[in-house]
Amino acid sequence: MATANRLEQFGETVFATWSRLAVEHNAINLGQGFPDFDAPEFVKEAAIQAIRDGENQYSRSAGHPLLVEAIADTFELPTNAMDEVTVTCGSTETIAAVILGVINQGDEVIVIEPFYDSYLACLSMAGAIPKIVTLHSPEFTFNEQELRDAFSDKTKMIIVNSPHNPTGRVFTNTELQLISELAIKHDALVLSDEVYDKLVLTGTHIPMATLPNMKQRTITLRSLGKVFSVTGWKIGWSVAPSKYTVAIRSAHQFMTFCAATPLQVAAATALRAPDSYFLEYTAQYTKRRDLLVEGLRDVGFNVLSPEGTYFVLADHTPFGFSDDISFCHHLVKICGVVGIPPSAFYSRSNEGKGLVRFAFCKGLDTLNNAVERLQGLC
Repeated sequence: MATANRLEQFGETVFATWSRLAVEHNAINLGQGFPDFDAPEFVKEAAIQAIRDGENQYSRSAGHPLLVEAIADTFELPTNAMDEVTVTCGSTETIAAVILGVINQGDEVIVIEPFYDSYLACLSMAGAIPKIVTLHSPEFTFNEQELRDAFSDKTKMIIVNSPHNPTGRVFTNTELQLISELAIKHDALVLSDEVYDKLVLTGTHIPMATLPNMKQRTITLRSLGKVFSVTGWKIGWSVAPSKYTVAIRSAHQFMTFCAATPLQVAAATALRAPDSYFLEYTAQYTKRRDLLVEGLRDVGFNVLSPEGTYFVLADHTPFGFSDDISFCHHLVKICGVVGIPPSAFYSRSNEGKGLVRFAFCKGLDTLNNAVERLQGLC
């Protein structure tokens, strides 16, 4: 095999596989999480203006000053922009830069499943040892003792994703306090993946760094694409204590050096949008969520309405399929709708085999058409 051993086991990402099948079958793609509607005009205009203003060369590697200042100004805690903020080519690069910059071979890292699929691949590249803790369906909560047992004196980091992709959970204060307690007890870092921080439809997002004694051991990860419907811009960032920021930048400089300069300038404008933008944003996504969840229930799925993100995990077992992959193949061929088989997001548990992930970051017409096509399952 030409592929290195550390990556051979992962193959092609599940998102590429099912987006390709969507094209082959002329299906509605509720698999990969990208909107089918355009970005706000004021964000697009900011990018066009940045290009016209000559913002077309390399930026400062750690991020354009306009953007890092906007990130610091809108973060929930006082932040030194130049020393604690690092801009990357999307949150997927941030994950890689954090892991490659901070983790040594043999370090143990706790991962909560189902997980974003790049976590394990990046840990493999760093030579880390993943320790898996499962969010158990149907409520998608973790067992306290299982979490406690995963920690040890060898634990270097735990990766926490809230609002959580793919379950849609928004972790409670009690859950985050437990993670905080264990991280402090075992002197572990927390990589807090908060790319859906603005997409909370039920409940309240609590940034991990705001918990007592956690700012100094938390690396917060966020991005622009989800909030402003510009997933193709690939603008992400980390906010971290300066000593960890040095490590993150050490990796980032040799992977991409810097993100696209005019898009960084536009991102600074986007982050300073008025509160009314974010209120309308969540109101529209609440409509999309409710439409899809109600449609799925009418067809026969068992569904827990997600609290955040733009994903929903549905239980497909009422339709009699043995696993998620066979069900998703049936779905695209018979109904012309693509979902993601979430077993790709599990390593320790088989609970993903009874589920399918749908994305509702689509226009209402698209979602209505998808629900109508799903009636074929009946």
